[in-house]
Amino acid sequence: MRGLPLPRLAAGARRITRTFDRELRPYRLRATQFTVLVMLSLRGDMTIGQLAEALSAERTTLTRNLALIEDAAWVKIRPARSRVVAVTDKGRAVVAKAFPAWRKSQDITAAAIGSDGASALRRLASAALS
Repeated sequence: MRGLPLPRLAAGARRITRTFDRELRPYRLRATQFTVLVMLSLRGDMTIGQLAEALSAERTTLTRNLALIEDAAWVKIRPARSRVVAVTDKGRAVVAKAFPAWRKSQDITAAAIGSDGASALRRLASAALS
């Protein structure tokens, strides 16, 4: 395939992210923060490096997001040779409260791009992360 439409892909990703951010706003969460909390809830404590790798995130961006959710007391970062991040009970509670908004965002996105588009997006994401 010649010339992937990177600017259009990036614009589409930003539009989808805005949908998630809008639905999560009442919980004072952004999509990136919700994803961090869910990852820690599912996998348990992780170093910042492990978390960045698991999320395919830049460490500097992740560190900035972690500072915000640490201020909200949703995670605790334990100082160590490699700083370890753990989700708190308060963090688990906000995930549980916000989960219906996350699901609604998925439904809105799927409706906007159709079932074929949603399937193609899942395949693209899987291929990009392989």
